Amino acid sequence: MSLLDALPTPRLERGSYPNVVLVSLSAVMLAAIWGLDAVSMAPNRIVQGAGAGVMEALGWPGALLASLLVLALGTLAFRPNPTNYSAALGVVVLILALMPFGLMVAGHFLIDPALPQARLGIGAGYWVVLFVLLLCLIELRLRLALTRLWPMLILAGVGLLWWLCAWLWLGDLALVQEYRARDQQLIRAVGQHVVLVGVAVSISVVLGTLLALLMRRYARLQKGAFAVLNFLQTIPSLALFGLLLAPLAWLSANVPVLAELGVSGIGNTPALIALVAYSLLPMVRNTYIALEEVSADTLEAASAMGMRASQRFWQVRLPLALPVLLEGVRITTVQAIGLTAVAALIGAGGLGTFIFQGLGQAAMDMVLLGALPILILALMVDAALSALTEVLRPGGVQ
Repeated sequence: MSLLDALPTPRLERGSYPNVVLVSLSAVMLAAIWGLDAVSMAPNRIVQGAGAGVMEALGWPGALLASLLVLALGTLAFRPNPTNYSAALGVVVLILALMPFGLMVAGHFLIDPALPQARLGIGAGYWVVLFVLLLCLIELRLRLALTRLWPMLILAGVGLLWWLCAWLWLGDLALVQEYRARDQQLIRAVGQHVVLVGVAVSISVVLGTLLALLMRRYARLQKGAFAVLNFLQTIPSLALFGLLLAPLAWLSANVPVLAELGVSGIGNTPALIALVAYSLLPMVRNTYIALEEVSADTLEAASAMGMRASQRFWQVRLPLALPVLLEGVRITTVQAIGLTAVAALIGAGGLGTFIFQGLGQAAMDMVLLGALPILILALMVDAALSALTEVLRPGGVQ
């Protein structure tokens, strides 16, 4: 069975109008291919790289192939129907799969073997095309009525191919060289990042659920609690980290028990407090709304069946509210993954360390070394929790 045979049956009607979104995205990609630098080449890490267009990087066969694939995508969008959308999805996946091979060709043309320190950088054109292809993937997922799990599986397969290409044949790529020089540090940073996010989200889920339950029980608490949580969201993340330094340092110096527990003005303690503070609003809001939106008729029917209040909550209200509650967990986790990068400024570690070191050294490839894992983590969490929400939603995927 082929991949297209395994896809769910699209809920689409044949139309005579072009898909404006895909046509526009194809035009943007074509403009990026020919108008922006595809790659850059630098003789070493210190010297700024010189940009190279698509003709210099890929030669005319590669440039022609890239243009034809993008034109094919745009052409399919002019006659939108299930067959053409499926074919367009195949074109998008093919372009994504060919991109690392384009970097190999560029390295062959541009890297001088006599310069062992030469580095190939990814140009603006490559990044724009990659970003637009992800937008195309989202549009096609909606048009083909696919579950959110499908894009995750596609990107996982493409990502594995990119990783193999980088490991085996892209040793001249600047991003790969940065990774090989700091691979152990990066692995530790990923672990620190995941632990910080996991602990912060776990605490916010517990506190947020308890606060939402209290707000349902005591109506007067609702307005004040939401006002405080909204106020916390308005404080810039860096400012909140800074505000926590002095009081936590004082507590550490004057309360020996807290000092023994590792509480200090810098490090994980202020980072966790700030992350939990930012995570509470989406968690509390979604939990409160999820519990309130359960139909009163459903609860009345459960009561008529003889269920006690605790049974109605655990067996009826909570299962029906779970999809919306999981949306809160998804929003909270994705937000925390991004905010944890800032925690590196107060000594909490994580992937933000590479971002700020790269900015300090004007080494954009080191910045990417920290930023790309954050992006990948956020996309993976978003896709996984979204797919789980769709499964748990009444009438969802069977």
